[in-house]
Amino acid sequence: DGQPIDPPRIRSMHTTMQLLGRLAIIVGGILVALLNVTMMNGVAELPEAEKSLAYLSVYQIGLLIPLSSILGVLSASLLQRKAIRDLIKSGHTKNAALSMTRVQSERPSVNWWILGGGLAFALLSISVGLADTPGAQEIVFVISTAIILFLMSKLMKELDPKARQVLIGTAVIIFAYRAVPTTGAGTSWWMIDVLEFDQSFIAKLSLIASFLALFGMIIFRKFMAEKSIAYVIGALAVVGTLLMIPDIAMFYGVHYWTAQVTDGVVDQRFIAVIDTAMESPLGQIAMVPMLAWIAHSAPQNLKATFFAVMASFSNLALSAAQLGTKYLNQMYTVAREVKDRETGLITTAANYDELGSLFITVACISISLPLAAIALVKFLKLKSA
Repeated sequence: DGQPIDPPRIRSMHTTMQLLGRLAIIVGGILVALLNVTMMNGVAELPEAEKSLAYLSVYQIGLLIPLSSILGVLSASLLQRKAIRDLIKSGHTKNAALSMTRVQSERPSVNWWILGGGLAFALLSISVGLADTPGAQEIVFVISTAIILFLMSKLMKELDPKARQVLIGTAVIIFAYRAVPTTGAGTSWWMIDVLEFDQSFIAKLSLIASFLALFGMIIFRKFMAEKSIAYVIGALAVVGTLLMIPDIAMFYGVHYWTAQVTDGVVDQRFIAVIDTAMESPLGQIAMVPMLAWIAHSAPQNLKATFFAVMASFSNLALSAAQLGTKYLNQMYTVAREVKDRETGLITTAANYDELGSLFITVACISISLPLAAIALVKFLKLKSA
């Protein structure tokens, strides 16, 4: 109706907007999972060459995904035009209606530090990648970190001291949570080779995870909107670590005992389904308050720039997680059996002996790193959103 919106409602609206964005991603995941369940049915019995063709078909269909982004831009334009017409009908002038529907009240001036930093980051990443430099991943990560922290320091000058403290505290907690390494591809290999999960069952697990993530986002909306990011991240770190216990237990053969006790009901597949059902909403729940905070905290005249830099910082944590995963997989040897296609001879023997230790190490990091970050923020008397 053209009236100002109070801050608590704005925060709630930001949360709802990010929730809808994540829901759209989850729905896309459900569609992909349904496609995989259909196309991967019976793939396990096919020769290797035909398996590759099945995967290729999925990737070819994935080329249609950019069309949805184009449709989204067109839909947003139509909705904005409708909002302008509605405001004019309610008595506002055309200029007032245009002003109220603009994302920015005034066009910001070009910030050459931000623009130059972004350009340097892109050129550096491309040049190091094309040069095939040893340690390229580490080089890009270190220099990217320096550039993004520099850009963040420039943006922080636009914030008042209190908002600056909240930004630093929140950024530390988010980085620590998203920088937690994973077990890597070895878990999937182990599930297929040892637990005997075929491609069709893994696709079904993905479908279950997507559906339950969808419902979990809706159920926990109030939790995400009302609790601080420190509280949300702390809770997710504890729950996520507890949900790693079934994988650790199955590695040490607990599923054989449960199957024997329950007459085959609670076997490895049953445990995997329950574990997936409980774990699936966690990653999405962590993303919503983080993205809502970024959108809510951005200065009015720098919303797009602020969001881009903070999102880059968040993605930088994922790069740290990938590096951590790589180092852990160098510490713990996990190998899948590889056969020569022509002779059928084994060229690499399967080795999952150290996967259990890898599971336990990742579980310890998963709970200790985020909680240590939260404790550090409290100790330094910083705040989180």
